[in-house]
Amino acid sequence: LFAERVLDYRAALTRCTAAELPGTVRAALGPARKVLVPEGFPVDFGRTEGELTEFDAVVTTAALGIAATGTIVLDHGPGQGRRALSLVPDVHVCVLRESQIVPGVPQAVAALDPARPQTWISGPSATSDIELTRVEGVHGPRTLHVIVVAG
Repeated sequence: LFAERVLDYRAALTRCTAAELPGTVRAALGPARKVLVPEGFPVDFGRTEGELTEFDAVVTTAALGIAATGTIVLDHGPGQGRRALSLVPDVHVCVLRESQIVPGVPQAVAALDPARPQTWISGPSATSDIELTRVEGVHGPRTLHVIVVAG
């Protein structure tokens, strides 16, 4: 259900094993030249310093995913970075373990610490004008790629 909902939002989704994660992340990044990886990310892709606007992409982990809505939730812990990291670069690749997916919003709210900042993401950034023309990437990443790691 989680995968179906993520795809409904026009995001990409890939499943892999832990051993396949480095190659899967690289493939998801595509042609991105400058990638930001926050401290605490479980795979070492190196760190790059600079202004957020200089980065093509960001790779983060997530606190959890919500099956019923296809939402990923970041609470900005290890591997997630500060809030702006997931909002400024044009591509966001988010890694989450299957065991982090909860059935619905009530379970997500119960599992999250209300004292931590949270960013709830359902698909790439999108908005519509008065004529209902969809425009992506105005208020955040134009591309969202969720990677679900088995186990």
